Amino acid sequence: MILALRRWPPMSLLALPARVYLAVVFLLACWHKLLDPASFALDIATYQILPTVLVNPMALLLPWVELLAGLMLLLAFRTRAAALLIAGMMFMFTVAITIAVIRGLEMSCGCFASQGLVEDPISWFTVLRDLSWLALALFVLFLDRRPLGLDTWLAARKGESTP
Repeated sequence: MILALRRWPPMSLLALPARVYLAVVFLLACWHKLLDPASFALDIATYQILPTVLVNPMALLLPWVELLAGLMLLLAFRTRAAALLIAGMMFMFTVAITIAVIRGLEMSCGCFASQGLVEDPISWFTVLRDLSWLALALFVLFLDRRPLGLDTWLAARKGESTP
């Protein structure tokens, strides 16, 4: 079934909005984290999952990974690698939020801005939102075989076909 969908010619057109949407989500998500890593470090620490020694390195590294993955998806450059990276991040984010919800932590997710509990509380809705983004990343990973963007353009210049 997936193989047949992958070969369906309009799949690239259907995958394009999913890819662009995910790219924008990740570009918006990384913005405040790049501007205020200290607030993001506090958000990470609130989850009570990482050892304290890893909180600051994670707060400094993760936004750059989100920026890179978002740009790669937006430009369709190494699209499958970017989709795999985003799927991995979404899996980890979903696990972290699920653990926090199960623990009953009253906190903001820290996904898009360091907002307070009142403005952006985590909930099962947050888990479902993240699962939908994970599903979109998997959709792009497995079904966007001829992404409209740099991957296709570079392959055409080399006289190759995209996988």
